[in-house]
Amino acid sequence: MTMLKLLGIIFLCGLLSPSQEVLSGLSCAVSPGAMQKVLSDAILQNGLLQQHVQGLVLPNIMCEGGLLNSPTSITGLHLVQVRLPKLSVVLLPGIGVQLSIAAKLELSGNCLVGLLSELIDILVDVNITANIKCTNFESGTVQVVTEDCLCILGAIRIKLLSGLLSLSVNEIVLKQLTATLPGLLCPVVDIVVNLVNIQLLGTLNEVIPVGTAGTIHYQLASLPFTSGSFLGLDLDGAVKQVGGSIIPHDSSPSALPPLVDKLLVLGLRQSFLNAVLSLLIQIPPQTFTCSPEIFSSAGNLQKAIATLLPTGCSACRGNSPLSIRLTLSGRPLILLEDKRATVELSVLVQVFVRRSDGPILNVLLLKADLSLNVHVSIAGGRLVLGLSLGSTSLSLESSDVGISNISSLRPHCSSLLAETLVPLINGALGIGIPLPNVLGIPLIKVDIQILAGLLVILV
Repeated sequence: MTMLKLLGIIFLCGLLSPSQEVLSGLSCAVSPGAMQKVLSDAILQNGLLQQHVQGLVLPNIMCEGGLLNSPTSITGLHLVQVRLPKLSVVLLPGIGVQLSIAAKLELSGNCLVGLLSELIDILVDVNITANIKCTNFESGTVQVVTEDCLCILGAIRIKLLSGLLSLSVNEIVLKQLTATLPGLLCPVVDIVVNLVNIQLLGTLNEVIPVGTAGTIHYQLASLPFTSGSFLGLDLDGAVKQVGGSIIPHDSSPSALPPLVDKLLVLGLRQSFLNAVLSLLIQIPPQTFTCSPEIFSSAGNLQKAIATLLPTGCSACRGNSPLSIRLTLSGRPLILLEDKRATVELSVLVQVFVRRSDGPILNVLLLKADLSLNVHVSIAGGRLVLGLSLGSTSLSLESSDVGISNISSLRPHCSSLLAETLVPLINGALGIGIPLPNVLGIPLIKVDIQILAGLLVILV
């Protein structure tokens, strides 16, 4: 048994009992097929295994059985190449991952038969199997345990130009390789697994800027866990404003939909998305003249307000144009329901006149509670939310001129907010929410599901 202690592990591991209630911002399930491709790319396609086995030197082999039973010695035997490697993965429920690598190993060395010396090439089939799990997660630290590493040799082919070796030498060489290769290859598996884990951990544990507003720090929240059909990962998503203050978010356990034929299912909890929206939607107060150049219903709004002004209000009848000031009130909240997402947002709408003698006359101070429809898409590894105005509810906060009935203003205020505020919000959201690059699996050809309290991305 070999134990490697790392500062975070990704997926080559499991728990004796899977996590039941992990309160994190994101959860994901990875299919065995996706894991196999990720591992195959990292270990085989990128040449990591070849890099670490090439040049391995084996002990000399001494035997009888050459021409006329002459003494035979094979020296300088070293591994030249890994041919036709294939990698497979089996999930062991509650234990971890079984990793298997089948390949042909090409060995080369010098062969001395009696007094004749020449090069010898050996090609041997090998199958390496190892069970890998992790334990003792604490503050991002786990221990990786590699167990039951087996190295089974199959057919062997020996190439010697003179052809002076007998079949008995083949058997002796195979016996010697069977005794020595496992002790060389299993430590290599440990090294390769370690390097792959460190490499892939970077896809989970990373700090990603969110425009200039702040960052999201993704990291593994607990031990990965395995079932027979997927590997489960829970991630923390710490949302930080510029300056380092964290926007808190509470989470509750959420069940992911089944993988079926998908590679990856990534679930983002509603509370996490709310924290990110608070980071993105930080629009300063907007002040502008109530004119058609700003929004199309400006004239109608002015006329509607004029009809509400009480008679005898001399201060209301000046020539100064109406001005409008929009101020966000409180934090935006996203609501995830079955097949539907909305954002609730409150805005203070101040309609005022700046009089010639200096003071501001507060004609109206309204509170508009908006329900915004959400369109969700994925672009460049980011979650992009597009908003459109669904409904507007108006309430009167105050009026210095005695206006009390504002029911006629709702359609004009809806137009005002749809044409001025909503585009600003969409501009702020346009940079997208950066998502974790889970195990390097690209987010292309995705499906998006909206469930109660959970937004699910399926790849």
